Amino acid sequence: MADNERIKWMNIALSKAEESFKAGEVPVGCIFIYKNEIIASGNNTVNETKNATRHAEIICIDEVINYCQINKLDYQQVFNDIDVVVTVEPCIMCAAALHQLQVNSIIYGCQNDRFGGCGSVLEVSGIYQSSVKIISDVKGDEAMSLLKNFYKGDNPNVPVDKIKKGRKKKD
Repeated sequence: MADNERIKWMNIALSKAEESFKAGEVPVGCIFIYKNEIIASGNNTVNETKNATRHAEIICIDEVINYCQINKLDYQQVFNDIDVVVTVEPCIMCAAALHQLQVNSIIYGCQNDRFGGCGSVLEVSGIYQSSVKIISDVKGDEAMSLLKNFYKGDNPNVPVDKIKKGRKKKD
């Protein structure tokens, strides 16, 4: 995938991340590209669903499985041809899922220094002996800016005992 294509796709993923931000979710957006077409898009719905596994990448995986069922395609072959474009480095859980599914590539914006599974915290590809191509820092500053803006505010779903010191819970 050429640089200009990566930027085009990342702009779409960033718009999904902005939707998350506006909905009070961690601003991560993701799209799955198959044969130069978006077949899945997602953003975090962890707060909305109260389900810690509802990351943007997992939502996209679910959509691809549904896409394959509707179109009578072998999901394993489809995943092998998918390019994942996500605004933030996939967490360890999501990176493991993507490597196990053997997607073609993972293209991400900014690093995930707390939970990153593409090298920031753990290099998941080594566990799976995976050949998934990893491309980082595609519009990373924009993705990081969204995260910083989100974390300036308060997450209303955080238990009181987990609120960062120095912050007051909003009424």
